[in-house]
Amino acid sequence: MKVSFVLNGKPVELDFEPQETLAEVLRNRCHLTGLKVSCEVQVCGACTALVDGLPVSACTYLAYEARGRRVTTIEGIGDSERLHPIQKAFLDEFAFQCGFCTPGMILAAKALLEENPEPTDAEVVSYMDGNLCRCTGYRPILKAIRRAAGLMRQQEAQSPPREGETASEASGGGRFRTHHE
Repeated sequence: MKVSFVLNGKPVELDFEPQETLAEVLRNRCHLTGLKVSCEVQVCGACTALVDGLPVSACTYLAYEARGRRVTTIEGIGDSERLHPIQKAFLDEFAFQCGFCTPGMILAAKALLEENPEPTDAEVVSYMDGNLCRCTGYRPILKAIRRAAGLMRQQEAQSPPREGETASEASGGGRFRTHHE
């Protein structure tokens, strides 16, 4: 089956089997390995990709459902010249250790901050609840998302959107908890 969609800002047309998941297509056919597969049942968030700006679990999202849509992976949000503000904030706040969950965390945070540029801590915790980290604990991740929100607001204030682009588009199980259980 041939399917066309926009992948990280570039139109693509791919031929794949109807039962293939978005994770399989992105990793095996497009060689975008930032997206990780762990639980394969929509629990951990490691496989998060954005489809039309919203987070999906690519491990269960059938690839053909991406037809005509915009798909964004971790490889599509920064570049070799400049990190996305969320990537920078994760580095600045040491919000990762092994890095396995980091792409999914960053993409979920991106969707959150585009929907709500000034979330409360409770809103961040609630939104990120489906993304698991087995290494860091969640305080550095929460701090990174708060820092990223500030960086993105600062960046948005410094660069007006281009014609036809929104300001947010221009800016380029163990559950998420911030307290001891």
